[in-house]
Amino acid sequence: MSGDTCLGSALCPAAGHKPKAGGLKGGSLGNKYVRLNVGGSLYYTTVQVLTRHDTMLKAMFSGRMEVLTDKEGWILIDRCGKHFGTILNYLRDDTIALPKHRQEIKALMAEAKYYLIQGLVDMCQAALQDKKDLYEPVCSIPIITSPKEEERLIESSMKPVVKLLYNRSNNKYSYTSNSDDNLLKNIELFDKLSLRFNGRVLFIKDVIGDEICCWSFYGQGRKIAEVCCTSIVYATEKKQTKVEFPEARIYEETLNVLLYETPRVPDNSLLEATSRSRSQASHCEDDDGFELRDRVRRIHVKRYSTYDDRQLGH
Repeated sequence: MSGDTCLGSALCPAAGHKPKAGGLKGGSLGNKYVRLNVGGSLYYTTVQVLTRHDTMLKAMFSGRMEVLTDKEGWILIDRCGKHFGTILNYLRDDTIALPKHRQEIKALMAEAKYYLIQGLVDMCQAALQDKKDLYEPVCSIPIITSPKEEERLIESSMKPVVKLLYNRSNNKYSYTSNSDDNLLKNIELFDKLSLRFNGRVLFIKDVIGDEICCWSFYGQGRKIAEVCCTSIVYATEKKQTKVEFPEARIYEETLNVLLYETPRVPDNSLLEATSRSRSQASHCEDDDGFELRDRVRRIHVKRYSTYDDRQLGH
């Protein structure tokens, strides 16, 4: 039985009262409960439990070491009491369920070393060795397998959504010389953004769509903007597919989509900082007063152009 606070004013040491040192013989207490104050956390146990193993606690409660008590009879141990309950459970049962996280196991092992409980130290060391190569994922990126799955993910998400569609096999022409590098740059930027904003934005990948490389941005279940990174160009009288890397535009739309975080009321200051000027907004609104931020901003590279992507000298 344990607690994190004093159990009533009658059990707390009086103000200004100095603890006193004294001997404690296990035989005089037998199986009677003793009261322990471990760093402010209160525990009840028996001397029999405390002296089962050859530890520092056995030395304290078998009369070989002096112990400190207050006038109410609480035995004082100047250690953090967070893991002392686990220590007692190990002394009772010779086994325990260890914490799941490495830092908690390390903290428990430090306490076990202090109390010289070698069996528990060995358990912690074995668990840390097993967990050495296991790491919790920073973020999870769903991969779309069907249009229905994509629709369900976007509609059910309480976060804004950023989707990267990349499908190199969609192309029926040859690629320009820099297209492969730019495609990789788009994928790398997606990974960086997903690590940076994973707690605020749901990032998803699409490898089955019709485009070769396209970013889509969703807020409150609807598409807000789209950045298409591919175009068709002419080089030496034949068509080629060009993949571009509009990094600044992708960053801008990612920041814009943060306006649609829950609660579902956009932050006015962020809206003002990231939206286009009032004059541009009024110019783009139709006669019915359709607002700019309610329209999907589709940014496409010019589809057909006369462009030779070859380097000079070739």
